[in-house]
Amino acid sequence: MHEVAPRSRARRMGLYAGLVLAGVLAGSLLTAQLLGPGMQAQAPVPVVPPAAAGQPSAPPAVVAQAPGLSQANILADIAERISPAVVFVRVEFPRSQRVPRDPFFEFWFGPLPSPGQPPSAGTGFIISEDGYVLTNQHVVGQPNQGQRIMVKLSVPNFSGEVPAQLVGSSFSLDLAVLKIEKPRGVDRLPVAPLGDSDRTRPGEWVIAIGNPYGEQLEHTVTVGVVSAKGRRIRAFDQESGRVREYENLLQTDAAINPGNSGGPLVNINGEVIGINTAVNTQGQNIGFAIPINAAKRVLNDLIRRGGVVGPYLGVQVSDLDRRLAQYLGLPDTRGALVEEVVDGSPAAKAGLQAYDVIRRLGRTDIETAQQLINELQKFKPGDRVPVQVWREGRLLTVLVELGERVRQD
Repeated sequence: MHEVAPRSRARRMGLYAGLVLAGVLAGSLLTAQLLGPGMQAQAPVPVVPPAAAGQPSAPPAVVAQAPGLSQANILADIAERISPAVVFVRVEFPRSQRVPRDPFFEFWFGPLPSPGQPPSAGTGFIISEDGYVLTNQHVVGQPNQGQRIMVKLSVPNFSGEVPAQLVGSSFSLDLAVLKIEKPRGVDRLPVAPLGDSDRTRPGEWVIAIGNPYGEQLEHTVTVGVVSAKGRRIRAFDQESGRVREYENLLQTDAAINPGNSGGPLVNINGEVIGINTAVNTQGQNIGFAIPINAAKRVLNDLIRRGGVVGPYLGVQVSDLDRRLAQYLGLPDTRGALVEEVVDGSPAAKAGLQAYDVIRRLGRTDIETAQQLINELQKFKPGDRVPVQVWREGRLLTVLVELGERVRQD
């Protein structure tokens, strides 16, 4: 009698467990049918209790999400959309001339190794449907060098090279604009949209597209972030014997290689925010790009005038040393010494003379000749600017109406 009751309870417990398990399985099946294929049930959202009376409610939580989690192919989609507007640029120079070399690579680590690619090759991107292409000046050289420029397109109904004309360039900005004609059979040229580099922040995802080492690796895509802004670098250009000074560059860790110069640096919105320009292989993935806003400011000048239109004073200046300062009766070496005044220039019309020392331009005290050049660029042609000079032991001020100069240097 004592063994019957435990066995009955065991049967009842087994029956209850079976019913519970059957209910769980039925609920799971119903949930799967309601969600349908390819859908997943989300975890329950925790309920946040309301704030007590008189207390401010907490701000909603912000969930950071890396690119690719919500849109797995966004980077590939951007690259696919922009790539048709990215072109390979090949430049042939007369044999009597030296081929220009990329100043960055030679400045940092000597002659550029170039397996199968001439140093005068690079990248560009189409910025308008009528065929204007933006690239680096060091890719295509200076105007009137007798170079032959070819641009390779890969667009619907056409894949091949077309001739290009160098319509404008700036050595100091390292920018050049080419012009190509739409090939027969092509309805419209693809265009890379230009963004706003001023709004770019360090840490933003970017894509670099270009032709590292030439045609055999054309349209290579690399991805990284904007590492920093406002970088300044200097590089010696062997062809001109001058130093290029780059201001306000974007730094990126997206891989940039020889041949990428002139290609676009694209943000996550598919907009060009920079022109890939240089890489320092002494570091780990340290590349630089010219902010696109710097190019947008001078595009019309490059296209319409062939160079950058800026203010013109018309003097040759140099720094002062202590001996010259003492000879001219100056208490210090501050200022820019006028070595020559160009005949008929705004400076000549205002009465500036050789051996004047420019101590102030507008409202800015001048310390060196380079500072005078930099400050002058803040004005526009036609501006009337007071210039304070030291002459024969006294200070005097002249009013100069700045002229206009188209610069390709």
